[in-house]
Amino acid sequence: PAADAMNGAEALVETLADQGVEVCFANPGTSEMHFLAALETPRIRSVLCLFEGVATGAADGWYRMTDRPAATLLHLGPGLANGLANIHNARRASSGMVNVVGEHSDGHLRFDPPLASDVEGLARPLCHWVRRVDAPRSVAADAAAAVAKAREHPARIAALILPGDVSWGEAGDVPKPPLQAAAPVS
Repeated sequence: PAADAMNGAEALVETLADQGVEVCFANPGTSEMHFLAALETPRIRSVLCLFEGVATGAADGWYRMTDRPAATLLHLGPGLANGLANIHNARRASSGMVNVVGEHSDGHLRFDPPLASDVEGLARPLCHWVRRVDAPRSVAADAAAAVAKAREHPARIAALILPGDVSWGEAGDVPKPPLQAAAPVS
């Protein structure tokens, strides 16, 4: 592999930064450790939150103060569930945010781990856009699409589900998706 080849988590962080995301409010667990390591960059400010509701509330507040979406990092379906009250508030206020929701690796899901849940089913009622990343090479395009959705007018809530094996898998030399223009204000 090339010396500058990225894993999925690094491709995600680079794409979020390239798309203008400045901050990620994070409440990580073990399945998100590669993403957390990738956040060790000056391009995005990482703010550790002790509860997922704090992370989603802070992302909502960030949007209301700056008119720019923030990212959150939530641990699996239960972490998303813990953040849903403030995702609801953000949706009602037309705040934009990109929720990166960690997921067990595909190999672990077949063993029905204790925190396994229907992440898509939890996200759909309150998120305008939900996508599960299926391969490390598709992370950049999926992240750019999530930010584009969050930047629409009115702003939207995006949920990007990141399985552990996609996060640590080699993404290769990822082309930078073009900056997605926000939809015009009508």
